[in-house]
Amino acid sequence: MTRIQKLNNELLFEKFYGHNTNVYNMEGFTPQVVDKEYLKNLGVQVEASDETLTRLKTGSEIFKRRMESRTVIPVTRLITCEIDPETVETEIHNYTGRCPTLTFEINPVKGCFVGCQYCLVTDGVHEQTITAYSNYHLYVRKLLKEMNGTPDREVTKDDIRKKNELLKDLAHAIESEPEKKHEIEQKIVEISRGKNWNHYYYFSPKTEALQEPTLKTGIAYKILKEYIAHFKEYPDSNARLFVASKAGVRQLMCEYEGETILDLFIQLKDYMQFNTSVSIMPTEFRNILEPYAAPIEERLNAVRLCQKNGIRADSALIQPIFTPYLTDEHIKEFFGMLHEAGIINYKPEFLTACMENLAMLGQWLGYYDKKLEKELYEDYIMPSNADHKKQRGRTAPDRALSMSNIEKMMRYTDSIGMSVSICYWVRKQLKIGNDIIPIINRNGFQCLGYQSELFNINDKNFPHVISETVLS
Repeated sequence: MTRIQKLNNELLFEKFYGHNTNVYNMEGFTPQVVDKEYLKNLGVQVEASDETLTRLKTGSEIFKRRMESRTVIPVTRLITCEIDPETVETEIHNYTGRCPTLTFEINPVKGCFVGCQYCLVTDGVHEQTITAYSNYHLYVRKLLKEMNGTPDREVTKDDIRKKNELLKDLAHAIESEPEKKHEIEQKIVEISRGKNWNHYYYFSPKTEALQEPTLKTGIAYKILKEYIAHFKEYPDSNARLFVASKAGVRQLMCEYEGETILDLFIQLKDYMQFNTSVSIMPTEFRNILEPYAAPIEERLNAVRLCQKNGIRADSALIQPIFTPYLTDEHIKEFFGMLHEAGIINYKPEFLTACMENLAMLGQWLGYYDKKLEKELYEDYIMPSNADHKKQRGRTAPDRALSMSNIEKMMRYTDSIGMSVSICYWVRKQLKIGNDIIPIINRNGFQCLGYQSELFNINDKNFPHVISETVLS
């Protein structure tokens, strides 16, 4: 049982899950400088650019400092504060401008207690104070009412046309004029008000939705109760909740004021989906990189618990995937485990990392297997791959290797009936044609793994879903 207590103006709590690995006292491990000589001695065959070598060296120095100051993983403390619901800026979860479902972000915590060292938000740096917004549910209430409450008027084809144009503008800005992205997103938010369009609310892309700071403070419960109240008041609402989480059974069964997260999920089961998030990497390596996450077995038990109670939980985010570890044997073992847990769709995402972060991740991997460390650098640092960058400048693995690995995964998962969601950015980078969309989305999942069937509850409403072909 997790306990929580007040310590001065901070909250101190014990973790739900942890691993026995002590990252600050690993026998024989000392952070090294990843430079040209280090790569040569490792046997790396790729010649990295001067810029890449500089950033790897800088990352090595950051890693060494963090090890010395014992700040590699987050401390188990946080502060709470309140927000002004009227001034919170609505964020759209859309990195391509072509995502088929307009999705709003729910981010009640700044920072994250899970402490993933590959974190897509912080590049693995968790030295900031974790701040939880105790009244964030009031913003959620406001957002739900504005976007999916009673429509101001019937949606017209002109409304759809304007939104399509803005989404095309957003796609262009993301690729060519990033300085315009924010302005266009706010226009999309504005035109969406009062329309009751199909909206997913993503809880939570920038932090773990079901972590100690959201559970032991009651924040997660209050947010979920806002959705319950919303659907009672607006039964024709086209809002849908998308929860992506590394949570295990302990999180789902955590009780606050007499109710568990599972109790609330059950009340929302017609309007939500729960996606587990799991990674493909060696277990010992995972224990270091995800210090406070539930073991994979516990995450899949949480999936089974949701399914047993009628909650849609049959898709998974597979992130990050470490390419050197993606052998046929590990693919069969990993996806076989997901298949047994009732997962029928997955969204694969290879590790994307800045070079500074890669210098740390490579050394951790090398502690267990120097051959895998060598292959990891080779997959990322070649000059021809320097422009293979996702949002915030993180580098993805070599394009040809990425495509080969996607095909390798799909060959096995297709044989066991699993579909795969591949986002537009990946399809464009790897030159995957639109002809594959009907194949990868055959189980009804799109983009990040959103289940489009959830919107069929109110199919009498005006069809608002923007198809990918419209925006291609």
